[in-house]
Amino acid sequence: MTLDTPTTPTPLDGLKPDYAGGGIVNLMASIIQARGGRSDYSQLSLMPAGELARATNILLLVIDGLGADWLAEHSPQGILRRHQVGTMTTVFPSTTATAITSFLTGDGPLQHGLTGWYTWFAELACVMTVLPGVPRYGGVPYRKAGIDARRLFGHRCVFERIRTRSLVVSPNRIARSDFNLAHTGQAQVLPYADLADLFRQSARALRRDRVPKYVYCYWPDLDSIGHHQGMGSAAATAHLQRIEQALTDFLVTAAGTDTLVLVTADHGQVDTGPDDLIDLADHPGLADCLSLPLCGEPRAAFCYLRAGREAAFLDYCRGPLGGLVNLYSSRDLVDGGYFGLGAPHPRFNERIGDYCLLPRGRRILRQLLPFEQPKILIGQHGGLSRTELLVPLCVLRA
Repeated sequence: MTLDTPTTPTPLDGLKPDYAGGGIVNLMASIIQARGGRSDYSQLSLMPAGELARATNILLLVIDGLGADWLAEHSPQGILRRHQVGTMTTVFPSTTATAITSFLTGDGPLQHGLTGWYTWFAELACVMTVLPGVPRYGGVPYRKAGIDARRLFGHRCVFERIRTRSLVVSPNRIARSDFNLAHTGQAQVLPYADLADLFRQSARALRRDRVPKYVYCYWPDLDSIGHHQGMGSAAATAHLQRIEQALTDFLVTAAGTDTLVLVTADHGQVDTGPDDLIDLADHPGLADCLSLPLCGEPRAAFCYLRAGREAAFLDYCRGPLGGLVNLYSSRDLVDGGYFGLGAPHPRFNERIGDYCLLPRGRRILRQLLPFEQPKILIGQHGGLSRTELLVPLCVLRA
């Protein structure tokens, strides 16, 4: 039997990640170059390094889950929309584990090699939840397992690539996690307790002295609300209002520090319901073709095939799942530039499987391990829809 290999996908909604001047990796290239470093990626067209270099301080605030379309719909007259200079694409998969690593390294997924919440690490013989740093089946984080996370990832973080003082303002619960410490280098880490404390810590750092600084801030709670209550919920809109008011207050407190404040996100979210779930428990014919559990994300699942099962896998994806998912060769996604440009991470090909399943519409894929309890999440991300892929760039001055 001759296998018809899936071709490089037509971008959904006419979109794909932009690594040539219109994406978050290019924003990081602008920041790195503005602070005396070097990047292999082009600068962001919306914000060249020269514009950033004129400010004494650069503060980047990443609001997890703040999609550009959602912001436009839910706060059209708010401070962020009034100062939005354009939109960017995030990376693929459009998810925190992958995008935040790009913010912290300045590299595309092709270089940093983290391809989703669940990533197969062949060197550990394990599917890892890369941010908490524990195996998917449970266990202890990297450090307690005797693993040096910095050596494991092999990344050079942004804070080691620039020449100015750096600070990382991060939630208490993750500020000194193995993942964070592996990606903060010589930067000063400032843990915070809540939204007000995030901006309080940032303002103090900016006012402490007049030397040029780069301050990276991360706020996760909008994403959490979206996951558990939905981005269409009143709670999500109310939380955005809180963020915008806190930002407004911060600009007053930090006035006169000559700070350029950049606000963006790692991804957007789509709201899903029970009818959108594709559970592999209902598709044993597909599960039987896999040598590993689905990796990546529910909206972008990487499939590792058992030897001799490729034909059955393709038949099943084009048959029972034909109207539910789009099927692509992972190699074609690499060649199509979906993960980035340039030389790949030495283990990158191991971390994307043989094929990638992209659920159509708002659908998601799920495959539970034995004894794993299902999590009911409404907001989801990881795919290539414009809702997930487009993030805002807002520029303010203090």
